[in-house]
Amino acid sequence: MEITPITFDHPDAVKLSDEVQAEYRKRFGHDDLTVLRPSYFDPPMGLFLLAYEDGAPVASGGWRAQDTEDEGYERGDAEVKRMFVTPEARGRGLARRILGVLEEDARRAGRTRMVLETGDVLPEAVGLYRSSGYVPTTGFGFYRDHPDSRFFRKDL
Repeated sequence: MEITPITFDHPDAVKLSDEVQAEYRKRFGHDDLTVLRPSYFDPPMGLFLLAYEDGAPVASGGWRAQDTEDEGYERGDAEVKRMFVTPEARGRGLARRILGVLEEDARRAGRTRMVLETGDVLPEAVGLYRSSGYVPTTGFGFYRDHPDSRFFRKDL
């Protein structure tokens, strides 16, 4: 298994982003409408990772810098986005490995807190974040007022 930095608009990243959106439609009934631009994940203000197995992309995740206090973020936040593992690669710890790399990279970039939003229909995601030291926090970003959203943070 190889975990590698990649641009958010790379064809393999687009492929997995399309798959995660399909998962959201299945579970939530709609896409994630958060605006994400490739430049949001450009180092040193972000990072996007893909995990490859036998040359095929099987997992993704990224972080982007957030300092927009009017949307509920705090200065120094690193927001986790597009965490996803393909169904055939689940259960092998890939999401946890990617999350660890993201946290370390954000810490090196001077970020002070990881934040993320997930939904109550994604219990496996909630379990991953809780077991990785994330705690519930107040809402932020696009879905800050959405009743099915769950928000977590972890100090770096």
